Amino acid sequence: MIAQPHLTRATRSFQGLAPASPSKVAVLFNANAKRVNDDCVGMLSGIIPEDDIFLSRSPLDARRIAQSVLERGYQTIFCGGGDGTFVYFLNEILNVLKREPPVPRKSLPAFGILKLGTGNGLASWIGASPSKNRQFIQDIERARDNRVPGRRTLRLLAVDGKLTPFAGLGVDAQILNDYVWFKKSVGRGLLSEVMTGLSGYVSCAALRTLPHYLIHSTQVSCEVINGPRSPAYRLDEQGRTVGEPIAPGAPLHCGRVMLAAASMVPYYGFHFKMFPFADKRPGMMHLRLGSVSVPSAVVNLPKLWQGKWFPQGLQDFHAEEVSIRFHKPMALQVGGDAEGSRTEIVLSVADETVELLDFNPVLH
Repeated sequence: MIAQPHLTRATRSFQGLAPASPSKVAVLFNANAKRVNDDCVGMLSGIIPEDDIFLSRSPLDARRIAQSVLERGYQTIFCGGGDGTFVYFLNEILNVLKREPPVPRKSLPAFGILKLGTGNGLASWIGASPSKNRQFIQDIERARDNRVPGRRTLRLLAVDGKLTPFAGLGVDAQILNDYVWFKKSVGRGLLSEVMTGLSGYVSCAALRTLPHYLIHSTQVSCEVINGPRSPAYRLDEQGRTVGEPIAPGAPLHCGRVMLAAASMVPYYGFHFKMFPFADKRPGMMHLRLGSVSVPSAVVNLPKLWQGKWFPQGLQDFHAEEVSIRFHKPMALQVGGDAEGSRTEIVLSVADETVELLDFNPVLH
C-alpha cells in the first residue's frame, strides 16, 4: 500500500521501511487515478529510490503515508492524481501536524503537482508538465536536482472542515456528481476510456446534466452574507472594485442562483479559467455567483472558459468569509471531489498556506 513501485507487487508492510534518500523528494500516487498504472509508477524507480514512492488505495493508506513523509523529513512532495489527490494528502498531513506537540514541530514540505488527474486545476496554475509521453517526470527530475524555477504560496480555503484551493455549489458540482454516477453506472468495460477525463465530463453534461436542467430550473433561492472578519468588494469585469465596500455581516446577495463558488486560484480543471480574479487581492477569495441560463452558458462557453464572459447574471466578489444558505439542497464539490449536497455552508480564507513548486518559467 505504501512505497510500492509496481501495482502488481505484493503489498509492503508499513513497518521497517528504509530511511528517506538524501534527495528528500517523495511521490504520492492515488492508485485510483486513471493515469496511475504499473508503467507510470515503475518508470519513477529509475528517477528516485523506490522507498520514496508511495501508493494510496484507501483513507488508511493516506493517513499512514502522511505520518511517514513527515517522519522522514521530505523537503518536497509530489501528488499524482488530480486536485482531489492534493487536497486529500494535504489535509491528512496537516492533521498529523495538528496532533503533534507545538515544539519541536515538523515543517510542512513544499508540494509539486503531477498532471495525472481528471481536471488538474492546480497543475494549470503552476505550469506542471503534461502527462503525455510521461513529460511529468521532468518536473520530478528538476525538483530532485534543485532546478525548479520558482515557488508560489497558496493561501487555502476552509470549506466544511477541509482545506482546499476551491469549492463550489450548484451546476458545477452537479456535473461532477453526475460524472461520478456516470462512471460507476455507464462508464465501464468498453466505455471506460470514453467516459473518463474531459470526454467523460462533456458526455455526462450533454446526456445527463443538461437534459435535467432543460426540464427543471437551475435557479435556487439563495442568501449570501459577508462574514464578520472584513469588508467584501464587488468587482467589475476588469476585477476592479465597484461601489462602496460591503460591511462585515451585510448581505452580498439575496435571490436566485445556479452557482455559488469560490477559489484561491484562477483555474478549475481542464484549464478552465473560472476565477480570473482569484489571486488579485491577497488574503481574499474570488467568490462567483451565477444566475445565467444553461443554454446561454453553453453558447458562450469559449469566452467563459477563458475567463472573458461577464453577463448580467454573473456576480464577482473578493471576500474573506461568506455564509451561504439555499432554499433547497445544492450539490457541493470540494477541490474537485463530489461531497453530496448542502443547504448551508461557510466559505472562509484559512490561515494556513502551502508552498507549491512553480514551473511556469520553464518552456515545456
